[in-house]
Amino acid sequence: MDLKLFYAHPLISAEDLSRIEAAHEKVQLKKDAYLLQEGKTADAYYIIESGLCRSFVISDEGKEIVTNFFAEGDILIEVLSLFKQVPTVENIQALTDCTAWKISFVDFQKLFHSVPAFMEWGRGWMANELFNEKQRNVDMISKSALERYKKLLEDKPVIVQSAPLKYVASFLGITDTSLSRIRKELAIGQG
Repeated sequence: MDLKLFYAHPLISAEDLSRIEAAHEKVQLKKDAYLLQEGKTADAYYIIESGLCRSFVISDEGKEIVTNFFAEGDILIEVLSLFKQVPTVENIQALTDCTAWKISFVDFQKLFHSVPAFMEWGRGWMANELFNEKQRNVDMISKSALERYKKLLEDKPVIVQSAPLKYVASFLGITDTSLSRIRKELAIGQG
């Protein structure tokens, strides 16, 4: 993955791109490894080069509820914990072996305050993420489970291909049985 392309922004100079790239460390994550656990404070974010991760919370009934997936090209971040420096309620776990680029919160802060264009890049990324989260919330209450599954298939097929069925169902807000029924209906409709 070329981090210079990832952080490309019309206002970021080649020199600044080199500084940003140098602040990252390439890391290998083993399947099932935790990058962050409930009660801990995030101290970095990651850019996923390959592999798949999930974030999840534990409900008051002890069930794991998937809140997000992170695949190639995504920023894996727990925004609240990282930027507010407070303990998280989420867990972040690698679902496959992964390669990622890690940047510490300290290094991020240095760049954020010394490279004005990096700040602009960050604002753009955050605005896009807020839009996506809002749309997901609206979709959860306004779209059927079938529509949500089709959208996931269209937007992020790697999740459906690589994540266990129970995690995909949890992310969609449905049961494993309902997801199996939806997948069967779609298979019959295509056959």
